Amino acid sequence: MSCPVRLLFNRPCIPNNTGSTMRLSAITGAELHLAGPLGFSMDDARLKRAGLDYRDRALTTVHAGLEDAYAALLPARVFAFTAHARVRYTDIAYAPGDVLLFGSEPSGLDADVLDDPRVTERVVVPMLPDRRSLNLASTAALALYEAWRQLGFGGAAQ
Repeated sequence: MSCPVRLLFNRPCIPNNTGSTMRLSAITGAELHLAGPLGFSMDDARLKRAGLDYRDRALTTVHAGLEDAYAALLPARVFAFTAHARVRYTDIAYAPGDVLLFGSEPSGLDADVLDDPRVTERVVVPMLPDRRSLNLASTAALALYEAWRQLGFGGAAQ
């Protein structure tokens, strides 16, 4: 067993962040779904360098767009990460199959994505005031490890 929560990046733009998250996927067993259009090629050298030799062990699926990703992942609860939320990511009781949704690096998730009725809850990672955002790969790691911790770190080496 591995981490049963899935990560979904909507329109990621920075290959280093996605490569780092591919490494996260490989070491936790969590699926990483990328909804296009992507701001880079899957053959990008920066993506490969950030993912190191873990890239081939990551459970990564690329979808043409968010609708295609939803078609593959739903029904499931979808938690949209945004700086514009009041519910903290640590206040969610995660369950197997949950989807952690993140937006692109320059702009986050669009209002139409956040307002979509398929989004179960908007959640935030607390930050100091007047800070725009945390790095995408770092945020995904925080959220994924919190969910995996709650679910007992199934499959992890002790």
